[in-house]
Amino acid sequence: MMKFLNLSVAALILAGGVYLYAEDEHEEHEHRSSSVVAKPMTPQEKSTVALYQKECGSCHMAYQPQFLPKRSWDKTMNTLENHFGTDATLDPSDHKTIQNYLATHASKNDRTSDMKGAVALRISETPYFVREHREVTKKMVTQPEVKSFANCNACHTQASSGSYREREIRIPNYGRWED
Repeated sequence: MMKFLNLSVAALILAGGVYLYAEDEHEEHEHRSSSVVAKPMTPQEKSTVALYQKECGSCHMAYQPQFLPKRSWDKTMNTLENHFGTDATLDPSDHKTIQNYLATHASKNDRTSDMKGAVALRISETPYFVREHREVTKKMVTQPEVKSFANCNACHTQASSGSYREREIRIPNYGRWED
Protein backbone atom coordinates (compact mmCIF):
# COMPACT_ATOMS: atom_id res chain seq x y z
CA MET A 1 0.00 0.00 0.00
CA MET A 2 2.83 2.41 0.91
CA LYS A 3 4.58 1.63 -2.39
CA PHE A 4 1.35 2.49 -4.28
CA LEU A 5 1.07 5.81 -2.42
CA ASN A 6 4.68 6.69 -3.15
CA LEU A 7 4.17 5.97 -6.85
CA SER A 8 0.96 8.04 -6.85
CA VAL A 9 2.72 10.98 -5.18
CA ALA A 10 5.60 10.70 -7.64
CA ALA A 11 3.14 10.64 -10.57
CA LEU A 12 1.36 13.75 -9.24
CA ILE A 13 4.64 15.60 -8.80
CA LEU A 14 5.74 14.62 -12.30
CA ALA A 15 2.39 15.68 -13.80
CA GLY A 16 2.58 18.99 -11.95
CA GLY A 17 6.11 19.55 -13.19
CA VAL A 18 5.10 18.87 -16.77
CA TYR A 19 2.17 21.28 -16.43
CA LEU A 20 4.36 23.99 -14.92
CA TYR A 21 6.99 23.47 -17.61
CA ALA A 22 4.34 23.84 -20.31
CA GLU A 23 3.02 26.99 -18.64
CA ASP A 24 6.56 28.38 -18.34
CA GLU A 25 7.23 27.72 -22.02
CA HIS A 26 4.02 29.53 -22.94
CA GLU A 27 4.74 32.41 -20.59
CA GLU A 28 8.32 32.65 -21.82
CA HIS A 29 7.08 32.84 -25.39
CA GLU A 30 4.58 35.51 -24.39
CA HIS A 31 7.35 37.38 -22.57
CA ARG A 32 9.69 37.13 -25.53
CA SER A 33 6.92 38.25 -27.84
CA SER A 34 5.97 41.18 -25.67
CA SER A 35 9.59 42.19 -25.14
CA VAL A 36 9.89 43.21 -28.80
CA VAL A 37 7.07 45.73 -28.46
CA ALA A 38 8.55 49.19 -28.92
CA LYS A 39 8.94 51.39 -25.87
CA PRO A 40 8.43 55.17 -26.04
CA MET A 41 11.07 56.80 -28.21
CA THR A 42 12.84 60.11 -28.17
CA PRO A 43 12.35 62.45 -31.16
CA GLN A 44 15.84 61.42 -32.40
CA GLU A 45 14.93 57.74 -32.17
CA LYS A 46 11.66 58.39 -34.00
CA SER A 47 13.60 60.08 -36.77
CA THR A 48 16.03 57.15 -36.96
CA VAL A 49 13.22 54.57 -37.00
CA ALA A 50 11.46 56.56 -39.73
CA LEU A 51 14.67 56.50 -41.77
CA TYR A 52 15.08 52.75 -41.17
CA GLN A 53 11.47 52.07 -42.14
CA LYS A 54 11.77 54.26 -45.24
CA GLU A 55 15.03 52.78 -46.48
CA CYS A 56 14.59 49.13 -45.50
CA GLY A 57 10.82 48.96 -45.34
CA SER A 58 10.46 50.15 -48.92
CA CYS A 59 11.54 46.68 -50.11
CA HIS A 60 10.57 44.39 -47.21
CA MET A 61 9.25 44.57 -43.70
CA ALA A 62 11.51 46.67 -41.52
CA TYR A 63 12.23 43.84 -39.11
CA GLN A 64 12.61 44.68 -35.46
CA PRO A 65 16.34 44.87 -34.66
CA GLN A 66 15.83 42.53 -31.70
CA PHE A 67 15.46 39.60 -34.06
CA LEU A 68 19.18 39.34 -34.80
CA PRO A 69 22.37 39.91 -32.83
CA LYS A 70 24.66 42.83 -33.62
CA ARG A 71 27.09 40.71 -35.63
CA SER A 72 24.27 39.68 -38.00
CA TRP A 73 23.16 43.27 -38.51
CA ASP A 74 26.77 44.37 -39.03
CA LYS A 75 27.26 41.73 -41.70
CA THR A 76 23.96 42.70 -43.35
CA MET A 77 24.84 46.39 -43.35
CA ASN A 78 28.36 45.72 -44.62
CA THR A 79 27.11 43.75 -47.62
CA LEU A 80 24.32 46.02 -48.88
CA GLU A 81 25.87 46.21 -52.35
CA ASN A 82 24.59 42.62 -52.74
CA HIS A 83 21.63 42.42 -50.40
CA PHE A 84 20.03 39.12 -51.41
CA GLY A 85 20.69 39.88 -55.07
CA THR A 86 19.84 43.57 -54.92
CA ASP A 87 22.04 46.63 -54.58
CA ALA A 88 20.66 48.26 -51.42
CA THR A 89 23.55 50.68 -50.96
CA LEU A 90 22.68 53.71 -48.82
CA ASP A 91 23.93 57.24 -48.51
CA PRO A 92 26.93 57.04 -46.09
CA SER A 93 25.19 59.17 -43.47
CA ASP A 94 21.98 57.10 -43.63
CA HIS A 95 24.06 53.91 -43.60
CA LYS A 96 25.82 54.96 -40.40
CA THR A 97 22.56 56.04 -38.72
CA ILE A 98 20.78 52.79 -39.55
CA GLN A 99 23.76 50.60 -38.63
CA ASN A 100 24.02 52.34 -35.25
CA TYR A 101 20.28 51.92 -34.69
CA LEU A 102 20.43 48.21 -35.50
CA ALA A 103 23.52 47.68 -33.34
CA THR A 104 22.00 49.54 -30.39
CA HIS A 105 18.72 47.61 -30.52
CA ALA A 106 20.09 44.23 -31.64
CA SER A 107 19.20 41.12 -29.70
CA LYS A 108 21.14 40.74 -26.49
CA ASN A 109 20.30 37.05 -26.57
CA ASP A 110 22.22 35.27 -29.25
CA ARG A 111 19.48 33.46 -31.12
CA THR A 112 22.15 32.12 -33.43
CA SER A 113 24.27 30.32 -30.82
CA ASP A 114 23.36 26.93 -32.28
CA MET A 115 24.77 27.91 -35.68
CA LYS A 116 28.35 26.81 -34.95
CA GLY A 117 29.86 30.23 -35.58
CA ALA A 118 27.89 31.05 -38.72
CA VAL A 119 26.39 34.53 -38.91
CA ALA A 120 22.70 34.54 -39.79
CA LEU A 121 21.69 37.06 -42.40
CA ARG A 122 18.11 35.91 -42.49
CA ILE A 123 15.98 35.83 -39.39
CA SER A 124 14.45 32.62 -40.72
CA GLU A 125 17.89 30.95 -40.46
CA THR A 126 18.12 31.34 -36.70
CA PRO A 127 17.48 28.30 -34.51
CA TYR A 128 14.91 30.31 -32.54
CA PHE A 129 12.91 31.09 -35.67
CA VAL A 130 13.15 27.51 -36.92
CA ARG A 131 11.94 26.21 -33.55
CA GLU A 132 9.04 28.68 -33.38
CA HIS A 133 7.90 27.84 -36.93
CA ARG A 134 8.55 24.08 -36.91
CA GLU A 135 4.85 23.22 -37.16
CA VAL A 136 4.14 25.59 -40.04
CA THR A 137 3.88 23.59 -43.25
CA LYS A 138 5.57 24.55 -46.51
CA LYS A 139 2.13 24.79 -48.14
CA MET A 140 1.09 27.46 -45.62
CA VAL A 141 4.19 29.52 -46.37
CA THR A 142 4.47 29.22 -50.14
CA GLN A 143 0.85 30.14 -50.89
CA PRO A 144 0.48 33.43 -52.83
CA GLU A 145 -0.89 35.30 -49.82
CA VAL A 146 2.26 34.57 -47.79
CA LYS A 147 5.02 33.74 -50.34
CA SER A 148 7.84 33.26 -47.80
CA PHE A 149 8.80 33.41 -44.14
CA ALA A 150 10.18 36.89 -44.82
CA ASN A 151 6.61 38.17 -45.08
CA CYS A 152 5.91 38.24 -41.32
CA ASN A 153 2.92 40.56 -41.76
CA ALA A 154 1.03 37.91 -43.73
CA CYS A 155 0.40 35.80 -40.61
CA HIS A 156 1.47 37.91 -37.63
CA THR A 157 -1.29 40.49 -37.72
CA GLN A 158 0.53 42.86 -35.37
CA ALA A 159 4.08 42.30 -36.66
CA SER A 160 4.52 45.85 -37.85
CA SER A 161 4.02 47.06 -34.28
CA GLY A 162 6.44 44.43 -32.96
CA SER A 163 3.92 42.00 -31.50
CA TYR A 164 4.19 38.33 -32.44
CA ARG A 165 1.83 36.81 -29.87
CA GLU A 166 0.40 33.46 -30.90
CA ARG A 167 -3.16 34.66 -30.35
CA GLU A 168 -2.59 37.29 -33.08
CA ILE A 169 -1.55 34.80 -35.75
CA ARG A 170 -3.94 34.36 -38.68
CA ILE A 171 -2.55 32.29 -41.51
CA PRO A 172 -4.26 33.23 -44.78
CA ASN A 173 -6.59 30.45 -45.96
CA TYR A 174 -5.98 28.51 -42.72
CA GLY A 175 -7.24 30.87 -40.04
CA ARG A 176 -6.16 31.37 -36.48
CA TRP A 177 -3.07 29.51 -35.36
CA GLU A 178 -3.87 26.89 -32.74
CA ASP A 179 -0.84 25.52 -30.95
